Amino acid sequence: MDKRIKELINFTKEKYCLHEYYVHTFDINRSTTIFKDTIYSLSMEWFPNHIKNWDDETYNPEGTVSIEIDIHSRKTKHVIFSEGISTVDGMTFDLNNRGEIIKWIEKETGLTYGRQFEFWKEEERELHFKECINGVAVSPSGYIEFKLDQEGRLTLFSVYGQFPTKKLINQEKYLLSIEQVEELAKEQLKLIEFPVIEQKKLVPAFAIEEIYIKNDCSSTLPFEFFVDDKFPLQMDKVIEWNDNIQKPFQSNILSLIENVTPDQAFQCESHPDLRPITEEEIKKCVSTIRKFLSQEYTNDSGKWALKSLYRDKGYIHATLKKKEQNERVFKRKMKLFIDSDTYEVLNYMDNKPFLETYMELKEAEEIKVTKEEAFEKIKELIELTPYYVYDFEQGYYVLCGKLDCQYAVRANNGEVVELNEL
Repeated sequence: MDKRIKELINFTKEKYCLHEYYVHTFDINRSTTIFKDTIYSLSMEWFPNHIKNWDDETYNPEGTVSIEIDIHSRKTKHVIFSEGISTVDGMTFDLNNRGEIIKWIEKETGLTYGRQFEFWKEEERELHFKECINGVAVSPSGYIEFKLDQEGRLTLFSVYGQFPTKKLINQEKYLLSIEQVEELAKEQLKLIEFPVIEQKKLVPAFAIEEIYIKNDCSSTLPFEFFVDDKFPLQMDKVIEWNDNIQKPFQSNILSLIENVTPDQAFQCESHPDLRPITEEEIKKCVSTIRKFLSQEYTNDSGKWALKSLYRDKGYIHATLKKKEQNERVFKRKMKLFIDSDTYEVLNYMDNKPFLETYMELKEAEEIKVTKEEAFEKIKELIELTPYYVYDFEQGYYVLCGKLDCQYAVRANNGEVVELNEL
């Protein structure tokens, strides 16, 4: 075992009072952030000392502790006790003393309560916190989970998200008002067909499509801005072909396991997923996507648009959407997995099987309400909430207003209903 890894394992053992445990397995993982940083972490599975010769890889024994820490900062990312069962008495808390728990979280994460994270909700013996910037919500948001058993022993602690430093935040006074963005709100009111499974039909309704509006009203940022914390290369290229390839497409099994060495981790080698996708690579991807579609979707020339490309787990991911679709909650789309070396399509995921459930629903009811009438009914219910949103092009968080509404107007009779009723 690499001595640097061994030292981290010993550090973890002391920190979490794991004197009655031993490390069963460990792995070095790496990931990227939206700031184009590479994060290396050490994942460990600790077994109770009385569990010996465990060779069942399908599940872990009761009391197993899974811990992941950042190799460089040594901050904890996850601590999870299998089946919520802990025998570690050195990590106990009083759930009623939330201040004590918050101080411990601040110490573990280096974050400041009220400035970088805030209380969100409480469930059964579990506290949830969410990321903030001086009390203002953040997108993409980070979360912190903290859970205790009946005796107050820690059974789960997880930190998700980026939690930026001050230098990545363009702090300013919030100036937006609903009156300023009323015309944009009208544009964001869309007629959408909602699937109501219980009634086996599609219900047409006018609803606000969420969007982020910059504080100075100069521009907007789309609600679907990130893909699993990846910033995709946005495109809108319709794929067409003349000749169909008769040879059937052969899918391949993807390998998502990456072997990372200690030297790569401690030298903080840049993640290969951070390499930009070049113009030449875009051409090769478009060519192989065209070939794939002509094999698998013979009659669909001109019906699919390539929307984005991004790297993940060593592959180039291509997102495609059907060019012409009805405005429905769920739309037809596809993801292709492309080899980063050969630029061949290795596998794909089409959401058509998922959508077939909705294809069987009765056609939407007759539209009897105009968009203007719907807007008048709903405009007093529209929300504009301050949000700090990461602007990838500028490289920092900018203050925005999130335009949203929890209500919709049924297009057949003008009734205002809550979205969750649809």
